[in-house]
Amino acid sequence: MDTMRSLRFISAEALVSHPQVARQSLDSVAHNLYPLLFKASYLLEQAEVTRAVLGRWPLEEFRLGALLGPSADHPQDLRDRTCRACLEALVRGLADHVLQDRSRRRLRVADLTGIRDVQVQRCPCGRALGRWGRTQLLARTCCELQAEPLAAGRPVEVLADLFVTEGNFEAVVQALRPAGPAPLRVHCPSFRADSLSPSQLLHVLRLAGPGALRKLEVVHNVRLHAGHVQQLLAQVGFPRLASLTLPTKAFDAPPTYASTPDGEHPLLASIARELSKMAQLTELSVAFSTLTGKIPTLLGPLQTPLRVLDLANCALNHTDMAFLADCAHAAHLEVLDLSGHNLVSLYPSTFFRLLSQASRTLRILTLEECGIVDSHVGMLILGLSPCHRLRQLKFLGNPLSARALRRLFTALCELPELRCIEFPVPKDCYPEGAAYPQDELAMSKFDQQKYDEIAEELRAVLLRADREDIQVSTPLFGSFDPDIQETSNELGAFLLQAFKTALENFSRALKQIE
Repeated sequence: MDTMRSLRFISAEALVSHPQVARQSLDSVAHNLYPLLFKASYLLEQAEVTRAVLGRWPLEEFRLGALLGPSADHPQDLRDRTCRACLEALVRGLADHVLQDRSRRRLRVADLTGIRDVQVQRCPCGRALGRWGRTQLLARTCCELQAEPLAAGRPVEVLADLFVTEGNFEAVVQALRPAGPAPLRVHCPSFRADSLSPSQLLHVLRLAGPGALRKLEVVHNVRLHAGHVQQLLAQVGFPRLASLTLPTKAFDAPPTYASTPDGEHPLLASIARELSKMAQLTELSVAFSTLTGKIPTLLGPLQTPLRVLDLANCALNHTDMAFLADCAHAAHLEVLDLSGHNLVSLYPSTFFRLLSQASRTLRILTLEECGIVDSHVGMLILGLSPCHRLRQLKFLGNPLSARALRRLFTALCELPELRCIEFPVPKDCYPEGAAYPQDELAMSKFDQQKYDEIAEELRAVLLRADREDIQVSTPLFGSFDPDIQETSNELGAFLLQAFKTALENFSRALKQIE
């Protein structure tokens, strides 16, 4: 890597390695070298220099993702380094910049998007600042600056991916809706919400600039029903939204909602009409909502073909599967999750027709807990064989034997772009004759030695086919989710409070019966 760095970057590293000298020299550094100084200070975790560079930033734009990405001067990609020390220094430097004399301010746009949260930090300190923490830091800084006596001037437009929960809700609202002049004006291309009430969600989204929002994730502990979803889409409006994720049970009818006798779903149809107005929507995730027989109503009116579709555990029936197999979306799907449905045993023809239609585009397929057994493997191999662009296949929770897995792996070696397989614990690893476990706790109690032997055999299958480029694993407790990891304490407290409230309501109902 050293030989690939330019002389300019080596010089920048040498300068930032001496923080005091670097800070004193900034005024005499050419403006076009500031991006190099920033990346060098970030790489070497020289937070003092990072702050000073931002404080005196001489250019009109600062775009974090582009600055940390590979360049001719330094090919290493630092976008997966969400280093706490560096990011805190960056935001403090941004505050320094807007507090200085108006004649010295150049910055107009600070784009803080474009970085990735990963499980293992490669920065020297090893301490990450996740999306929730970055939101909290930016919101607090905005609030502090609103209290400062500031010279008049054009505010800096800050682009940031926000993650809002009960814990940072008030600070975010204040940052988005300043009472007076604000030197930082926050704009939000991507928004994630958890542990909020429906009214809080509506309130903060109205402030977040929904007209420019590209990605909206409402997850886990935001308790929405179909009435809330209809209100959210109709009253707030998201004309540029490309990606929408809704929480569990988001399409369940409101408690007071009376269904129509003819079996139609006017509320769902209204939601679908609002979705159809989103001309750029290509990603939809509605896992764990009961959508039996409703997929044609929901997806039929959409104007643009979906590239990402998550319908895990939605209780789909034959009508839904037949629609999916023949709809316009099928030929464009790149990511598809149909977990929790007995696809091969109940809907073999429509499921394999869907795979055939999607075969030219499909990159990621998830079929967890789909009741796939040994006798289905032959059909599954036939169904997957045309999917030459498939990169990831995840099929945890299916009761397959080691023999069936070996056969499947042999066939999967023929898919040229496949790089990742998540396979279930073979049923051979559980007591003979016992039912294949369905819950995580029972699933984790297996013969580890036997599993290791079978996993080694499966890797040998790949090795013999010269496919060591395929990574295989069995992540029983799910893949790493940085957002859940970061907010687990708050999420746990929210769940405990919800449980306590439910118990109180139950107790009150019992007393009324008595």
